[in-house]
Amino acid sequence: MHNAAHAYARMAQTTANPRERDAQLLLRAAARFAAVQQTEPFNRNEAREAATFNRKLWTVFLSAVSRAENPLDAETKQNLQKVAMFSLRRSAAMEINPVAEQLTALININRNLAEGLRG
Repeated sequence: MHNAAHAYARMAQTTANPRERDAQLLLRAAARFAAVQQTEPFNRNEAREAATFNRKLWTVFLSAVSRAENPLDAETKQNLQKVAMFSLRRSAAMEINPVAEQLTALININRNLAEGLRG
């Protein structure tokens, strides 16, 4: 978890807006997945590394959304928790058995959420 936490900390120092910082991290994870997915031949080790980064990132997001002091309404929290759990499960599965086609869902989730964060 250290790499994702360090990436998160570095981003926090260079970006004033937390929503923008989170969007940038999600886009970074999506870009890593997209690069791996397009590489021929498919590099399973790079896919695992990208999945590990994504899993750690979503672990941080899930923790933040689950906190009682989080100001989001209950329905939004529940929806984000469901997305986080899907992302965590899919990332963990990719760490065990990377499959290029299964990266698409994670790429789309990360990009869509980043777009939402940016307004």
